[in-house]
Amino acid sequence: MEMDLPSNHPRGVVLTVAAANASDPAPWSSAREALQEIAWLHEVPPETLDALGAEALLHRVPAGSVLIEQAETPVFAQFLLAGSIELLGVRNQVETLIELLLPVDLVIPAAVIGDQPYLMRARVYEEAHLLLIRAETFREAIATDHALCRAILGRQAAQFRRQVRMQKNLKLRSAEERVGCYLVALFGQSHTDIAVRLPLEKRLIASQLGMTRETFSRALAGMAKFGMLIRGDVLRVEDAAAARARFPLDPLIDGPEPIKPLQDRKA
Repeated sequence: MEMDLPSNHPRGVVLTVAAANASDPAPWSSAREALQEIAWLHEVPPETLDALGAEALLHRVPAGSVLIEQAETPVFAQFLLAGSIELLGVRNQVETLIELLLPVDLVIPAAVIGDQPYLMRARVYEEAHLLLIRAETFREAIATDHALCRAILGRQAAQFRRQVRMQKNLKLRSAEERVGCYLVALFGQSHTDIAVRLPLEKRLIASQLGMTRETFSRALAGMAKFGMLIRGDVLRVEDAAAARARFPLDPLIDGPEPIKPLQDRKA
């Protein structure tokens, strides 16, 4: 069902309460069901989720669509349920990747919570399934429901810690170390016959690692002496032990950062 929206609604395709293509349905039958399945909202009371679900919309957006432009004022809180979104800093015609947002997460929630202009552009990288709640409704729910407030604080804490890890990676490692550790993290604990496809375009990886495409290409070529070869967009590891010895991962830089809602001390 199509719905009328303000002129500054998220860009891309019309909003629907179900998937736009019946041959490729979304895994959620309703916005309320999608909210229920978000792990870090499990402590939020059902009545709050009911109220939010009644005001929410499911939205499927194709790759390449711009959801948000810098300086726009938030109209919706946007939950990324599936797919991925590039969060980009923009100056004139130059873009740099700040973060690749993965599900399940909120899209630039600080602007929504503070009712402030967005500081980044958001563009869909892989087809995205979104859940949209009007910004004013979302702020009111946070202000009135303690469990939802704790969940959003936990989500904001995880984002802050991710950004600290990224800054440490950029400032404490050389370009070669950043590339080497990125590749070692890709193949994980595997030991033999390792072939891993790069998860992003090389230009995006270079931007995420804080270097030009040319510097990234030179660093990739230099990985061969540490047992890692790049052929097109595929990483082939010939000597995993040598790669790990040269580029040891640091759990305080390279570790995961799950979203953990703050615990209620009254519980």
